[in-house]
Amino acid sequence: MRPRRILALDYGPRRTGVAISDREGTVALPLGVIDARREDPLAALRRIVAEYEVGKIVLGLPLTEAGEMGEAAQRVLAFKERLEAELGVPVELVDERWTTLEAEGRLKAAGYRHLKRTGKTDAVAAQILLETYLARRKSSDSGR
Repeated sequence: MRPRRILALDYGPRRTGVAISDREGTVALPLGVIDARREDPLAALRRIVAEYEVGKIVLGLPLTEAGEMGEAAQRVLAFKERLEAELGVPVELVDERWTTLEAEGRLKAAGYRHLKRTGKTDAVAAQILLETYLARRKSSDSGR
């Protein structure tokens, strides 16, 4: 059986950034953005999970600066339950407090102006989330 990929989501009520790992779980690539105004996010994710043979979803948990659960985190928890129920793929929550700021910094450093960055920020934030997850997983695997 071939290794399954890991999908990362930077969830938002209007836009969800999506990133995917390679089969070996070493590289994170931005995949795009699901715009809830244009398509059903669960239908889009169902297609992505099937097409890329996803074995796990990493979902960003937007804690407050103090590390507490706010309204946004509560929405993410509800979305996590829907994902697990409808997609049948395990979902792991990962702290995403600084991913959007880092994504904006990366895009700015790459020369994107603010208006051009808007559609890319969520996908890059998902990529950063996945990079963080993969690095932690590699670190814990090497410590065994």
